[in-house]
Amino acid sequence: MICVQPQNLKPGMVLARDLLGQHNELLLASGETLNTSLVEKLKTLDHKDAYIVDEMDDMPDEVGLISLHLKRSTAGAVRSLFMQIEAGNLEGQLSSLSEMRHYLDEIIDEISANGSMLTNLSDIKAHDEYTYYHSVSVAALSVLLGMGWGMNRAALYRLGMGALLHDIGKVFIPKELLLKPGALTVDEFQRMKAHSAMGYAFLREQWGGPTESVVAVLTHHERFNGSGYPLGLSGDRQPLVGKIIALADVYDAMTSDRVYHKAFTPSDVVEHIMGNSGILFDPQVVSTFIRNVVPYPIGSKVQLSNGRRAIVVESNLEGPMRPKVKLLHQRSGKVEVSDATLDLLNDPALWSVTIIGMDK
Repeated sequence: MICVQPQNLKPGMVLARDLLGQHNELLLASGETLNTSLVEKLKTLDHKDAYIVDEMDDMPDEVGLISLHLKRSTAGAVRSLFMQIEAGNLEGQLSSLSEMRHYLDEIIDEISANGSMLTNLSDIKAHDEYTYYHSVSVAALSVLLGMGWGMNRAALYRLGMGALLHDIGKVFIPKELLLKPGALTVDEFQRMKAHSAMGYAFLREQWGGPTESVVAVLTHHERFNGSGYPLGLSGDRQPLVGKIIALADVYDAMTSDRVYHKAFTPSDVVEHIMGNSGILFDPQVVSTFIRNVVPYPIGSKVQLSNGRRAIVVESNLEGPMRPKVKLLHQRSGKVEVSDATLDLLNDPALWSVTIIGMDK
């Protein structure tokens, strides 16, 4: 099973997972063979999780961090909260927050039940309605990192709720500014930066939730070297919840298609985060992140530094950037997989071979 972006879908491909719509409705069932009209429809939907069957489907299936149904349900609750705030409906806001608390408990339960903390980051990705799904993605990754840090359930709840609400201040930012293609002017960027403080002020005045969650909303754009906003906090002056959400926020934003940039690959973003350890991000949080993620999910096709193509067949817990792979060969117009498994981490003969990118 591999994940194929909408522009790369072709007639004859077979879906390996159900494809759900915006409101959890079933668009296409697992096992459906794509025809030309279905391919064009999926391109229009710009759906990111089109998993298809291919010749390598004897590969083990990678379990997502949280279920697609839970992602969509939680995103719906976040969407509802934004709308109720815009409408000034206090009763509706309280109802939406109650829903979010319920789904956050389910998120913590699902991630806890996952067993292996080594996680396929491609399965955290958003699908549509960026702000809402981004909030869920950031919350899921933040909870995962909180578990890796050793937080108890109460602390995970405070962290997760802060992550779900981290962009709530964008309710008060004009939509034309939020959706503007291209770079913001200096004045526009200053207005955009106000969302952290505005979200904090709103929650502090209107919500009786955990203080730590509210502080996380205020501090999720602070940076380890003091270059962030709104307070310019550095080092340990930024609270841990803010540090974790800051990293999760950057990861999801960089791996998402936006009006002003195309998505980077998970592996490229992992390298960006590692390169900014001690600069933008707390080194200990980065260390927790690296121990618990899979930049190259099972089934990913990759390019090796020796010019060969390969497919990832197993992740290495001790070194996620160097998984186990099998080489791919082109024969008679078909792609075949070699029998031998190459361990890029533990085989000294392969230490000079690195993954230089994803193979499209």
